Amino acid sequence: MIAIVNYDTGNIRSVTNALARVGCTEWIYTDDKTLLAQADKVILPGVGEASTAMAKLAERGLATFIPTLTQPVLGICVGTQLMCQSSEEGNVECMGIFRTQVKRFQDCNGEPGAAPMKIPHMGWNQITDLRTPLFKGIDEGAYIYYVHSYYPVLCADTIATSHYINGFSGALGRDNFFGTQFHPEKSGAIGAQIIKNFLEL
Repeated sequence: MIAIVNYDTGNIRSVTNALARVGCTEWIYTDDKTLLAQADKVILPGVGEASTAMAKLAERGLATFIPTLTQPVLGICVGTQLMCQSSEEGNVECMGIFRTQVKRFQDCNGEPGAAPMKIPHMGWNQITDLRTPLFKGIDEGAYIYYVHSYYPVLCADTIATSHYINGFSGALGRDNFFGTQFHPEKSGAIGAQIIKNFLEL
C-alpha cells in the first residue's frame, strides 16, 4: 500500500493519476501515523509556501514523525524542501533529513550587467549526475518538469543536478529518503519511470 501524506497541501490528483499510469491503484491519503508507519512506501507531495506547509506538518505531529519512517519515502517539490534543514521561504526550520538548505533563486546570480532571468523557474530542464536506483533506466541529460522559486543547495545528498541561474539539487537521497525538486508526476515518460523506480525500491 502506498500512503500519500495528508497535510492540506499538494496536488493529490496529479500524484494519484501518476501512480495509476504505472499500474499502482492501491493508495491511501492520510495523516494517521499508524497507517503511515504500516505503508510499503510513503509520498510527501507539496505545493505552496514552505513555512505554512511546515506548520501544517507540525500541527499533525508529522514533522518529527516522518524522519523516523524506515520504508522508502519520496518528497516532491515543496515536500522535498521540507525534508531539508531549513528554507528561506518564511525562514523556517524544516525536518533536517537532507543535509542542505533551501534558498531562493537570485536573478542573474548577482552578476553585474547580466540580464535578469525569470523567477519562478518553470518548464522543462535537464537532470545530470544521476545516482541511486531512483534513476534506473534514466539517461544523463533527461528532461523533467520544474515549477519553483526556491531550490535545495548542492550537497553530499544530491543525487541529480540541474542548472538554472546556478546549479542546484534536482533530487536528493539519504538512506530510505528521496526527494525530487522537479515534478515527476508532470514529467511524462521520464517521470513515470522515476515513480516506477521508487515503487520498486
